[in-house]
Amino acid sequence: MADVSGIKHLRPWASATYQIRVEGALDESWSDRFGGMRIEMMTRKDQTSFTTLTGRLVDQSELTGVLNGLAEMHLPILSVECVSLEPENTEAL
Repeated sequence: MADVSGIKHLRPWASATYQIRVEGALDESWSDRFGGMRIEMMTRKDQTSFTTLTGRLVDQSELTGVLNGLAEMHLPILSVECVSLEPENTEAL
């Protein structure tokens, strides 16, 4: 059996960097509304667009706020990915 003691686990209260993709165009000026995430709009070959938001969020409550904000703007969410975990203070657990 492999040693898994070094594997980090995502916790609802832990900071992490997320990448969220939505259908449609979202201007970079909306960054403050979405937790300061970096916003990058891309155009496909068929001239449709999608937007990628990337950034560190304090916890999953903040992630939920970002996702709710995107839903309120009627932007279909294509994917949500945790791309890196922040170091966790295990003494508090």
